[in-house]
Amino acid sequence: MKCNHKLRAILTHQQHAITQVQRFIEREISPFHAQWEKDGIVPKSVWAKAGQEGLLNCMLPEPYGGGGDFGHSAVLVEEMGKVNATGPGFNLHSEIVAPYIFRYGTPEQKDRWLPAMASGNIIGAIAMTEPGTGSDLKAVRTTAQREGDHYIINGQKTFITNGLNADLVIVVCKTDPDLGAKGISLICVDANTPGFSKGRKLEKIGLHAQDTSELFFDNVKVPVSNRLGEENAGFSYLMHELAQERLVIAVRAAASIESFLEKTIAYTRDRKTFGQSVFDYQNTRFKLAEAKAQSTMLRVFVDQCIALHLDKALSPAQAAMAKLNATDMQGRLLDMFLQMHGGYGYMSEYGIGQAWIDARIGRIYGGSDEIMKEIIARTL
Repeated sequence: MKCNHKLRAILTHQQHAITQVQRFIEREISPFHAQWEKDGIVPKSVWAKAGQEGLLNCMLPEPYGGGGDFGHSAVLVEEMGKVNATGPGFNLHSEIVAPYIFRYGTPEQKDRWLPAMASGNIIGAIAMTEPGTGSDLKAVRTTAQREGDHYIINGQKTFITNGLNADLVIVVCKTDPDLGAKGISLICVDANTPGFSKGRKLEKIGLHAQDTSELFFDNVKVPVSNRLGEENAGFSYLMHELAQERLVIAVRAAASIESFLEKTIAYTRDRKTFGQSVFDYQNTRFKLAEAKAQSTMLRVFVDQCIALHLDKALSPAQAAMAKLNATDMQGRLLDMFLQMHGGYGYMSEYGIGQAWIDARIGRIYGGSDEIMKEIIARTL
């Protein structure tokens, strides 16, 4: 869908990047994604190819990334969302994990990890969620006990995106359990560290190509030099960076709605029932008109959030509003688009059914709808 709102100008200077990303997806992702859905994982070789194309860490300065800005990241997010390429966890790697290292890491840490992440030689993950804690990061039970120049990490994480492929994991852990949220630190753990292990690939109702797993830490000995930023300052770091994660989710949801609206319009024009196209029924046209109006309104707000974020002015509440509205709208409209496909909407060949299932996680990960409402309510 073409959006004529003037804020789309925020991406016009990335036209070359848009074309490059589209070609990469057509060549390296779309032909293989169905197989990855069956395998439950994306081959690491795809990450190396993305790195060669400059599609990883694209918002970070060289040599840590492509030297672009969040607009370049938004291009990749949108194009992946348009084709429902949910397998490659590029966005978590580049727009969530890498920025933590860039913002809070020492020069030595940045030099050690970020160039390799930009090339795809290191795949990043972040381990926040634990069994029983959900979105309540203050309640994490994974501990990192200081012993001289090392931390000894013990605990368990779950629902970790890129969990099986990960070479480097940022672990959210308690360095001072008595302090609650004020006792949280972020510590980077190499996947080859003794005592660190990856659990089973978790079976999900959607996002089948995305490797989501449990992670276990059994007396994992990590140098203090692997800690990001100050000890016990991790919770404030998380709160600062989560706004970008939520904006990424909103950007993807908006692109998904627009893409599948276009596909549904085309399908209903071609599909005939009782002697006329499905589109010719007033009920169909009115519902699609509502979807167009709602998605255009969403696009304006999401673009405004992108513009604010490029100026480093996006607030946590605005990011929460974007995520809350975008993911709710995505769920409702994709469900309606599936209905308009009739029985074919339930068949995998049209893609709308899989997109509908995959979209359900949007109201949960990155902070559930209820958490988004709490964040917004604090500003009332």
